[in-house]
Amino acid sequence: MSIKRLQAGPRMSQAVIHNNTVYLAGQVAIDAPGKSVTEQTKNILDRIDALLAEAGTDKTKLLSATIWLTDMRFFNEMNAVWDAWVAQGNTPARACVESNLATPDFWVEIGVVAAV
Repeated sequence: MSIKRLQAGPRMSQAVIHNNTVYLAGQVAIDAPGKSVTEQTKNILDRIDALLAEAGTDKTKLLSATIWLTDMRFFNEMNAVWDAWVAQGNTPARACVESNLATPDFWVEIGVVAAV
């Protein structure tokens, strides 16, 4: 049983690959704190694209996604970016919930699981 960890730190790894599946940690807009939900979502999806590429896969192989919003009023704004990004015909199972996040500068967090 092989397990590969990408960008492993003392608390967590950004991605873990096991049995041809990659599990990404929840991603926040590290490059866009405090910016609009649109900008944060774009930044997060860019980060997800990069991590999936590092794992040897891409968004066409998404299996599931979990999205956390600090306020459901952001749902349509986030979805506008998501819908433009997600691979049509290859959409994952998805959940979107309202939740507090680690810092008040982030309004969106997204975690995904994909096949490798």
